[in-house]
Amino acid sequence: MKKSVAIIGGGSAGLLLAAFLDPTLFEVSIYERKKAPGRKLLVAGKGGFNLTHSEAIDDFVHRYHPPGFLDTALRYFDNTDLRNWLADMGIPTFVGTSKRVYPIKGIKPMEVLQKIIDLLASNGVRFHYDHYWSGWNSQGDLTFDTGLKIQADYVVFAMGGASWKVTGSDGNWSSLFKNEGIGTIPFIAANCAFNIDWSSDFIEKNGGKPLKNITISCGEQTCKGEVVLTTFGLEGNAIYALSYEIQDQLAKGGLARITIDLKPQFSKEEILAKLSSSKKNTTKALLDILKLSNAQVQLLKTVISKEDYLCKSTLAYKIKSLELVVNAASPIEEAISTMGGIDLNEIDVNFELKSKPHHFCIGEMLDWNAPTGGYLLQACFSMGVYLAAHLNSQEKG
Repeated sequence: MKKSVAIIGGGSAGLLLAAFLDPTLFEVSIYERKKAPGRKLLVAGKGGFNLTHSEAIDDFVHRYHPPGFLDTALRYFDNTDLRNWLADMGIPTFVGTSKRVYPIKGIKPMEVLQKIIDLLASNGVRFHYDHYWSGWNSQGDLTFDTGLKIQADYVVFAMGGASWKVTGSDGNWSSLFKNEGIGTIPFIAANCAFNIDWSSDFIEKNGGKPLKNITISCGEQTCKGEVVLTTFGLEGNAIYALSYEIQDQLAKGGLARITIDLKPQFSKEEILAKLSSSKKNTTKALLDILKLSNAQVQLLKTVISKEDYLCKSTLAYKIKSLELVVNAASPIEEAISTMGGIDLNEIDVNFELKSKPHHFCIGEMLDWNAPTGGYLLQACFSMGVYLAAHLNSQEKG
């Protein structure tokens, strides 16, 4: 007789789990609070459906916090495996200039999602929409706001984190786990903007302008990319990737310090030599010789003193190491993803809850973090496939 699997949440992790469960072994049901699955997957597709990243897996696995947590799942079903699987379903992909992976031109996010749904339907997976999970009753049944009560041989929670509430990921489920004595970590924003107190004159003139081809460091971590100057502070991939380090400093001291290298392709000595050999005034030399943007020059002027700006050796140092103070992260409602959720000490290597046998948690509802660029989705896909392989092997003996 087939075993029953109840998947709570129809996002990327739950969908891939269902796709890879052996239909000869399991009867699979997905319970989704919205009227359709994959809502957050479709949101991710706006502006280009970035499915994963093409980075070599040995580098890929180091993009995640905490280190090592997702290594096994990511290596079991990596970015190449994902692309091959999609291709087999008729969704060829390509690598963009940023090394991110997308469906080929003309394939829309909804088409990708529909291919997955069609595959699940062919495997006999049942969808139950408008079912909001409300916890367990005294008999251990899963309960829903519709009045439905169910039991299953295996229960998998894949309800997402606390960002993008419109898609159903609001994190409200955390209180239900707390009530069961399961440890949770409060949600905080990740892959988000960070607040910096700009002078009103500076941001009025430079708000919305990018800082391109820079590196930003926080603690021991450095990220290359670009950011945008906003009235709130900074946003963009170069600072999103430092969310973990910045949030850690904010939690410990109320403030965080980041360092920007405005010209990473030159050493401090090379910059000083160029400035020293130029007969132009300082601003002209920065614009014409070093090719800094006007926004970068204005940033230097607003952050450092006039004396430091006019001292070539000090200016060269500041160009390579311009320190800014971060006061806060943006609200969770404005974040791309969140950190927090189920404490990783509550699960084993197969994502099974230690205190609830045959109950598993996968996806963004666990306390891990990754930068944008396809890493978040790949991890959710990989966890789903890895857990499917574990359950398949369990039943096959």
